[in-house]
Amino acid sequence: MNKIKEHVVELDAMKNYPKELFFSGNKELLKKKKISIVGSRKPTKYSQLMARNLALSASQADICVVSGGAMGIDAISHLGASSSNTIAVLPCGIDLKYPAVNKNLLTDIEKNGLLLSQFKDGFKATPYSFVLRNEIVVALGDVLVVVEAELGSGSMRSIEYALKMGKEIYVFPQRLGESGATNELLKDAKAKVIYDINEFIFSIFGNEVRSFKNDDFSEFCKSNPTYDEVLKKFPNKIFEAELSGEIVVKNGLVYLCPLT
Repeated sequence: MNKIKEHVVELDAMKNYPKELFFSGNKELLKKKKISIVGSRKPTKYSQLMARNLALSASQADICVVSGGAMGIDAISHLGASSSNTIAVLPCGIDLKYPAVNKNLLTDIEKNGLLLSQFKDGFKATPYSFVLRNEIVVALGDVLVVVEAELGSGSMRSIEYALKMGKEIYVFPQRLGESGATNELLKDAKAKVIYDINEFIFSIFGNEVRSFKNDDFSEFCKSNPTYDEVLKKFPNKIFEAELSGEIVVKNGLVYLCPLT
């Protein structure tokens, strides 16, 4: 664990700039364009897919994904971006790798990406440290995407921070009766809807992003089809894509990999 001595200009948006900020990993990621992604710890399958595809597309466009290292949307977002292009902000000392269920993920991010914390090694998470963690997550991103959240959930505090900071908030379309917080944001005109992930990324970052694959094969694989479905539709492409590392196959499903 090391202390960040340089001034992180994005954190000026916070009510109070952190007295101390510790890191482990590649702090050069702080210099990149960033998108903050938050949401439910128990997301629907639809929200899981949207979070992964958003993080994947952002990473392919060389946008760094920031989240809080928690279960659910946080972990899915970190995984979608790949460990080398994501920042996890922790509510505890970096040495504790909380929550324990995400220890391997956080260790991988520490090795290839970046872990941040306001707290010294040995500090255990408290209700208030989660609040402070959320403020940093929001401040670091150019925009905030709330994938799924219910009224009264922890994501509401992130939304409050984004509104105070003047950050644009984006959400995905959700069914009535689900994700009450994001639907409320839309009703009150406090958030915008993402209908097309690629269009969203280019609308925010424009010419600053790296071009990424947007062919029929890549788009088809973003829905995590079965191996047999991909083989049937793209018989001449799937073997080449697997050998080149463009896709991986796990438990019979095909996953598109972030560009490296």
